[in-house]
Amino acid sequence: MTLTLNLPSDLEQYLLQEADRHGLSVEAIALQLLTNSILLKQKQAEAVSLLQSWIDDEDGEEQQETGKYLIHALDDDRLSDRKLFPSELKGIT
Repeated sequence: MTLTLNLPSDLEQYLLQEADRHGLSVEAIALQLLTNSILLKQKQAEAVSLLQSWIDDEDGEEQQETGKYLIHALDDDRLSDRKLFPSELKGIT
């Protein structure tokens, strides 16, 4: 696909500088930047979907058990005897 763009002068200068810095043509660097931007958006959308699926998960009991296990594991795997999550501070933020 051929695409013709009318770029603002500052964006044009940026593309020229990036192309020169990487030893690529302006077209190649523009395509690379566009591709990277699209891939980043796709990864972000996938991450948001995964997080939303975790939020929508209705198994609260399993989440509670997992949280307790993680706190216990973090407290047990410490070099000092001082707990990271002491029970007397439970519920205090």
